[in-house]
Amino acid sequence: MDKDIILARHSVRQYSDKPLDNELIKKLNEAIEKCNKEANLNIQLILNEPKAFSGILAHYGNFKGVMNYFAMIGPKSEDLEQRIGYQGEKLVLLAQQLGLNTCWVGGTFRKVSKAVKMNRDDKFVMVIAVGYGLTQGVAHRSKPIEEFTNFDGTPEWFRNGVECAMLGPSALNKQNFNFEFNNGKVLITSTGHYSEINKGIAMLHFELGAGVGSDIWK
Repeated sequence: MDKDIILARHSVRQYSDKPLDNELIKKLNEAIEKCNKEANLNIQLILNEPKAFSGILAHYGNFKGVMNYFAMIGPKSEDLEQRIGYQGEKLVLLAQQLGLNTCWVGGTFRKVSKAVKMNRDDKFVMVIAVGYGLTQGVAHRSKPIEEFTNFDGTPEWFRNGVECAMLGPSALNKQNFNFEFNNGKVLITSTGHYSEINKGIAMLHFELGAGVGSDIWK
């Protein structure tokens, strides 16, 4: 993933009515199919569906014009939210690469059951708004990098990973995650609101920045 894509991604809450063309939809659905297969999820791209963002919750969240979103769904399990965060952020970065904008949305939307296809054991976790933003969003202030870990004796790739994780979205932009380097492996911890979602997102960003695979985690 080009770092410029990661740097350009910002959360966007207001969208134009420009529809997604068929080629874009095809690419997004192909990526969704890959994510679902890899992580045993049931993510779906919901198009031209305004009801999820038509109520008071959407107004509170300052969302406008949202017609399309990724419905983040999967079979109930202890690590479901972590996998949702990891795979969902793949879709976020792909959407950015394709010229679209996104925003992770937890509580300020309404679940529209008729719009999705859920299996018996599925849980509807959250959504990711996607479309053409009225703006490109703005970067949020980050914590100092030293608050995320102790860099004593760590390799350069570890620092690169942490720096990239800092660029990812997190609930309320609080960045409540930390990294620890131990015998060539990395331990990540996350606390607070949507901690496991945040953890999954940070893990993907770390891997991209460090140039390592998922076997790095302790």
